[in-house]
Amino acid sequence: MEIIKGGVTAAAGFEAAGVEAGIKYQNRKDMALVYSQTPCKAAGVFTSNMVKAAPVIWDKEIVEHSAYAQAVVVNAGIANACTGSEGYACCKKTAQAAAECLNIPEDAVLVASTGVIGMQMPIDKITAGVKKLADAKKDTMEAAQMAAEAIMTTDTVDKQAAVTFEIGGRTVTLGGMCKGSGMIHPNMSTMLCFITSDIAISRELLQEALREDVKDTFNMISVDGDTSTNDTLIVLANGLAGNPEVVSRNEDYEKFRQALHYVTMTLAKKMAGDGEGATALFEAKVIHARTKEDARILSRSVVSSSLTKAAIFGHDANLGRAFCALGYAGVAFDPDQVDLYLENEDTSLPVYRGGVMLSYSEEEATRILSSPEVRILADMKMGDAEAAAWGCDLTYDYVKINADYRS
Repeated sequence: MEIIKGGVTAAAGFEAAGVEAGIKYQNRKDMALVYSQTPCKAAGVFTSNMVKAAPVIWDKEIVEHSAYAQAVVVNAGIANACTGSEGYACCKKTAQAAAECLNIPEDAVLVASTGVIGMQMPIDKITAGVKKLADAKKDTMEAAQMAAEAIMTTDTVDKQAAVTFEIGGRTVTLGGMCKGSGMIHPNMSTMLCFITSDIAISRELLQEALREDVKDTFNMISVDGDTSTNDTLIVLANGLAGNPEVVSRNEDYEKFRQALHYVTMTLAKKMAGDGEGATALFEAKVIHARTKEDARILSRSVVSSSLTKAAIFGHDANLGRAFCALGYAGVAFDPDQVDLYLENEDTSLPVYRGGVMLSYSEEEATRILSSPEVRILADMKMGDAEAAAWGCDLTYDYVKINADYRS
């Protein structure tokens, strides 16, 4: 596998665009298109929130029942959630407009939205934006960049990743983009993510790979404990790489899974590190747990702890908070057997062992906590399983951003 520059246009046959439609924001791009020149196998994973936005309901139907997908239309600024039948009708009108402009079936068009919940969509601006997107679409890296910027809300940076790998002597490419900064919590954390590939693969295996992958990537990030109404992760595969179709769980399937995992993990960490108001990416890693699920639960508990996140922001080595978060996670363990470490990229500082907090240098701990990436490592000494979760520090700016988000 080779890491390359690019996003949703990296794979053969994919085009993208990002334009300004004036849906809610002014003087910035707020609509994006991802388009494949040929029909695609589609897979999707969506929010676990019982309150689902209209685009989520639309996309679930397309992924589960349409013969294929060929385009995704995305808007930022208004979420089209809690909008009733009018909101769903907007999805249909958006798909109809895209179908007409792109000369593809209506049920081959996926839609996605992000932004304020409860506002109705200005459908005239949406359909006008679709026309602009269709006219602007290109297969260039610049077009992918425009699309990635257009789906941002409170994000401070665009988020893209891409790789190539080989199957049957053919080079396969997989790339993606996502947005997410607030209202992010495990169980399909708050996000929109679109991944494209030119791999030839069965629809069943595409969906299986995606469903299994999110357990250790997008379901392992948390910024603020809120699971959104709009979480959508779509993978499109158009087969233009010309590889022998992947139809069984063989070596080729594992190569695809590894590539998918790299892209999704990279994008997930980019979201966690760009949490609203964040100054640091915060990783909680659990090793030597009894089971994989225990490791996931424990690491998510630590990364979701508001007190631990606040301590990281203050560069305060109050790591009893992290140990406390392990204790209320709901997994049985012996506290006297656990080792706890505070780490950055070049230092691992022991802070807890044998049932007691250790005496350690506060200056060294503060130096580690001042790094752009901070890790708390917990060695449970109970088995061979491990997992990592990602989040960010909790800052004053998080409150500022969310206190007046609608305005």
